[in-house]
Amino acid sequence: MSRRQKDPLRALSAEERTTLTRLSRSHRAPAAEVARATALLAIADGESYTAAAQKVGRRDNDTVARWVKRFNLEGLAAVVPRHGGGPPIRYTDAAQRRILAEAQRIPDRTRDGTATWSLSLLQRALRQAENGLPTISTYTIWQVLHHAGRSWQKSRTWCDTGVVVRKRRRGAVTVTDPDAVAKKS
Repeated sequence: MSRRQKDPLRALSAEERTTLTRLSRSHRAPAAEVARATALLAIADGESYTAAAQKVGRRDNDTVARWVKRFNLEGLAAVVPRHGGGPPIRYTDAAQRRILAEAQRIPDRTRDGTATWSLSLLQRALRQAENGLPTISTYTIWQVLHHAGRSWQKSRTWCDTGVVVRKRRRGAVTVTDPDAVAKKS
C-alpha cells in the first residue's frame, strides 16, 4: 500500500490531455518529454507514482512526484526539461542574439580589418563593441552558431570568386579571373 501523495495531480483539461497524448505517442519528440507525458497520463488515469515510474523506465517514484508538482505549477511547460546540470549558462538569450547579429553582419574592411569573419575576428569585434561581450571566447561563439543551426563554412561571408581588388601605385584596380567558374569545380 503506498502512502498518500503530498501533491496529487490536478485535473487535466481536454487540451492538456490531447497534447500529452500526442506527445506520449511521438517518435520525433525528445525522449525526456515523451517519458514525462507518458507518466503524467498514467497518473491522470489513476495509476500510482510507482507504476508510472516503472512504465517510463524509472526506478524512483520521487522523480515522477517532482514532475507532477511542476506540472501543477507550470502546466504543459513542465514537460520540457530545464537546464540539467553542468556549469550555469553564462550568456542569456539577448547575448546570444547579439552574437548571431554580429556574425550575420558583413564586416567593414576599414573598421574590422577583414572581408570575411573568422571566430577570432568575431571575438575581437564582440569584445571591442560598445554593447559587446568583453569576456567571450571563440568556443562560446562557435557553440552559439552551432546551436542556431549555422555551419561556419556555409554561413561565412565570402568575397566574389574570381574578383579581387589589388592595390597599385596609381590606385586600386579590380582584377577579374575569366576562368574562375571552371576552377571552382
